[in-house]
Amino acid sequence: MVMNEQSHQQRPYRTLGWHLKTAREQLRESVAEVSGAVEIDLEVLEKIEYGQQRPSEDVLYLLINHLGLAGEDAASLWEMAGYSHQNDESKLFDTAEYTKQMAFIMPLDIRIVYTDNVHIVANSKGIVMNFLQGAGSKGQQIPVSRVGMSRKQAKKVLEALGQTLAQTNILPAQKFLPAPRRNSDPANPL
Repeated sequence: MVMNEQSHQQRPYRTLGWHLKTAREQLRESVAEVSGAVEIDLEVLEKIEYGQQRPSEDVLYLLINHLGLAGEDAASLWEMAGYSHQNDESKLFDTAEYTKQMAFIMPLDIRIVYTDNVHIVANSKGIVMNFLQGAGSKGQQIPVSRVGMSRKQAKKVLEALGQTLAQTNILPAQKFLPAPRRNSDPANPL
């Protein structure tokens, strides 16, 4: 009995972690793919799946959404994490209702961000591209932008990128100014 109590203290969210891990494995996604998609450290997701750590409400929402869970499954995970049912989360996780409630406004920012590297995570639903830039004395790669899209849209982007790059390979012929005319009349320099 003492051993069981000690195990529960070390892994208080074991059941929640098991369900999240099972859902991830059913999608045939690695821990790295899911952690990249929901923007959490790989080690944090491992601790969550092991049951050592409870995800924050925001992270749990992202995991539920990414793993494609809805309705009672999602509400059950919410309850396993120990979050209250103030707003009846079972309605919130109904897929149709959830998409209606989710909206955000992004400010228009036309700055161009240059990047050194890109890390791409893909699954059967789409891709997420993490554009990275070296920073600091150690050259650690930090994300400067993240873009997600469906597989269909990714193919269109790839095609457009290929066409644009092909156009830049066709260099226009160089144009030169005409050579100055030599005038044999010293009285009239033009």
